[in-house]
Amino acid sequence: MTPLGALSRGLIASALGTLAMDVLLFSRYRRGGGDSGFAAWESSAGVERWEDAPAPAKVGKRLVEGLFDRPLPAERARLVNNVTHWAFGMANGAQYGLVAGSLRNPRLRYGLPFAVGVWATGYIVLPVAKLYQPIWEYDATTLARDLTAHLVYGMGTAAAFKVLAGVAPPTRTSTS
Repeated sequence: MTPLGALSRGLIASALGTLAMDVLLFSRYRRGGGDSGFAAWESSAGVERWEDAPAPAKVGKRLVEGLFDRPLPAERARLVNNVTHWAFGMANGAQYGLVAGSLRNPRLRYGLPFAVGVWATGYIVLPVAKLYQPIWEYDATTLARDLTAHLVYGMGTAAAFKVLAGVAPPTRTSTS
């Protein structure tokens, strides 16, 4: 597999892994009494203020404002949350694709350490950015629920990548 093939397969696989994680999180939301439909929930309907926005929105806000030295208006919180959430999932998947694509036979089980790494990174980076508390301040249930969601992401990404790795890239045909 070429590096470009591995990268593109990683991006596609991680989009599917991100979707799998979001389906799990949505089902938890609904079991917890949430009444929004999937499309509204997935697109962060109702996020209108930075103060109420989840961590991905706040990370994206800091990145954009730091890069362009311009404040982002509150009405961008929903968009920034969605873009950051999906971009983070796919950026991690691109890295996964490059690593897994360099191996002779990508294995499904590689999704486990990948998922744990992505999960742990959040609990390292986000407290430093003052968007999360240090990991030891969360209860075991919260950490376990977050970890299981990331395991779904990692295993979904690994499964999709394994399937995509078996798909031969298109070949050029010459016309005579």
